[in-house]
Amino acid sequence: MDFTPSDRSREYTERVRAFISDEIAPVEETYLRELLALPESERWQVLPVIDELKAKAKAAGLWNLFLPGAEAGLSVSEYAPVAELTGRSFIAAEVFNCNAPDTGNMEVLYHYGSAEQKERWLRPLMDGEIRSAFCMTEPGVASSDATNIEATAVLEGDEVVLNGRKWFSTGAGHPRCAVILFLGLTDPEADRHRRHSIVVVPKDAPGVTVERMVPVMGRYDEPGGHGVVSFQDVRLPRSALVGEPGAGFEIGQGRLGPGRIHHCMRLIGVAEMALEAACRRGAERVAFRKPLINLGGNRERVADARIAIEQARLLVLYTAWLLDTQGLLAALSHVSQIKVAVPLMTQQVVDMAMQLHGGAGLSDDYPLAAAWTMARALRLADGPDEVHRGVVARIEMGKYGMAR
Repeated sequence: MDFTPSDRSREYTERVRAFISDEIAPVEETYLRELLALPESERWQVLPVIDELKAKAKAAGLWNLFLPGAEAGLSVSEYAPVAELTGRSFIAAEVFNCNAPDTGNMEVLYHYGSAEQKERWLRPLMDGEIRSAFCMTEPGVASSDATNIEATAVLEGDEVVLNGRKWFSTGAGHPRCAVILFLGLTDPEADRHRRHSIVVVPKDAPGVTVERMVPVMGRYDEPGGHGVVSFQDVRLPRSALVGEPGAGFEIGQGRLGPGRIHHCMRLIGVAEMALEAACRRGAERVAFRKPLINLGGNRERVADARIAIEQARLLVLYTAWLLDTQGLLAALSHVSQIKVAVPLMTQQVVDMAMQLHGGAGLSDDYPLAAAWTMARALRLADGPDEVHRGVVARIEMGKYGMAR
């Protein structure tokens, strides 16, 4: 395979790079400080600068870049360098309408949604008018096995009735969150991979309650956050089902495949940002009459970080190529491989950069502590390391007649 970027990918990468440099970078730190200076209860809002940046990005045609059906939609391989650039910023993905969980939810609605669902929900999501949440994980079961999900989506005549409690529902706290994709148990007697369904739920439907927001290692990730959401006798028309009853596991896996690679693409950018910060700090700061970079094996650590980033990037690019050319099934092992390798690599590179920054690296004066938290969290989000290692091992051992 040839990893040379297409002309289209190269064009959009340079345009995104220029936009981040000219429009986002000059205001991002001020925006984040302004948001965090607000009382906690007031941080769940969209500050004007975000809307201003989104309007500029949309006008520039830098919008929905991840979605092949969109005007500027790129293939997975073409999107990789763009997503990497957005990973260097905490707000760039949202500015370009390429932020999770909206990306995955838009893909579900684009590939599996009805004409009515596309018109009511996909179009305003693509236009950036609303935000969304994805409710799968539950506090009462090991949700790393999606077939464990106990919240119910029961068919009663022309209605589907939802009951259950979800948590770590990313985006649930956003003031513009208008729609939720809910995974629920429909037929407990069916095959374990045909028991669940995905339902499109208006956030303001009677019986839907955001109980509280969950901090992730002390951070709430305002204004989107991660919520505990309860569903009590939520009644919706049967047309709220995405696809057929029992198709939830299949659709969910289709959603999470591209979502996982998008996370990994952005994490490459996070790691690059951290390595750059480490190199600058190592060159500029002096201790014991030497630049920090010349102390305690720091040059070797920088070299190891560069090697690790390059290895991870190549694996991500290969996985993107497989997705584009052979589909998710052929790329299944590699999607799991990058989901293990990239967050761990990023966590280690950021940790090294934090160490070079000393106490400052632990503070919010630099982006490193937040970046470390993000990388650590992504070793659990979209499936923990152990589950993905299990997938890789199962596929590998399948070659020898011992998949299970």
